[in-house]
Amino acid sequence: MNPSNTSGAPLPAAPRRDFATIWQTYGTFGILVLLLILCSIASPQYFLTRDNLVQVLLQSSVMVLLACGVFFTILIAGIDLSIGSVLALSGMVMAKLMMAGMPVWLAVLIGGVGMGALLGAINGALVNLTQLHPFIITLGTAAIYRGVTLIVSDSRSVFGFDRSFTDVVAGRVFGVPIPIVIAVVVAGFLLFLTKFTKLGRNIYALGGNAQAAFYSGISVKLHTMVVFIIAGTCAGIAGIVTTARTAAAEPNAGVGFETFAIASAIIGGTSFFGGRGQVTGVVIGGLIIGVINNILNIMNVETYYQQIVMGALIIAAVTADKLFTRKSR
Repeated sequence: MNPSNTSGAPLPAAPRRDFATIWQTYGTFGILVLLLILCSIASPQYFLTRDNLVQVLLQSSVMVLLACGVFFTILIAGIDLSIGSVLALSGMVMAKLMMAGMPVWLAVLIGGVGMGALLGAINGALVNLTQLHPFIITLGTAAIYRGVTLIVSDSRSVFGFDRSFTDVVAGRVFGVPIPIVIAVVVAGFLLFLTKFTKLGRNIYALGGNAQAAFYSGISVKLHTMVVFIIAGTCAGIAGIVTTARTAAAEPNAGVGFETFAIASAIIGGTSFFGGRGQVTGVVIGGLIIGVINNILNIMNVETYYQQIVMGALIIAAVTADKLFTRKSR
């Protein structure tokens, strides 16, 4: 018998809450909580200490920045495999400008943020011009940008720039490492962009159905360009943070980071098929990657095993996304 209100009309049925829906809403946070519990058991004396948790957040800051950028490219059913190379080239150009005597703030703005945005714009322009899948374009530009980095640096690290740069960008404010603050500010801005702006709504629409978005009056090429500029800018900011933390611009910086960033986005609930995902989930995904790397380091697990774990997580996350999406439909 259907329940009814005082007027005798049947009440609307409660929304269905199957496992697929619950997983899409709370799965990422549940994974993080479970992981924290397991890590606490594996390293009860060290993992949950304040210093180690701050270190986890600090190590995750670069990954969160990269993941927030690549999130937008995945949101339109694309990808950006060049973010690691963009990180390296942006950091290298910034360091070269500082070594040439340019004021720190201007070198950061032009060499870090500006170069990242420019390289992202090149990716977007090539995708629009060739109409090839972003996988092909960014696979090519990743090699090009890395090669340019090696040429500019003569395959050597650049260090010895103004101490004020590292003191500020890699310093602390009220006891909180500034890289963490930068990651939170960037993630907060991008969250606002996706939640409260027309641009954000259009990007979701483009990822959900590009053809329908086109017929709705959304400029596919313009939004594709914007998405890749966002990804490049985030990678450029990550290059600034990485250079400051290591006090050197390394020509091989960011190698393999695209794998971790993509894993962060996918584990964070972003659909590899476009149109679904949240910045908050991506941040949690970045923290999951940071926690995994941290506990593996604590347990003295070799670095190459971490690569195996990341690859397995990507496959598992995409498989789960496909299965749960099919069930929800």
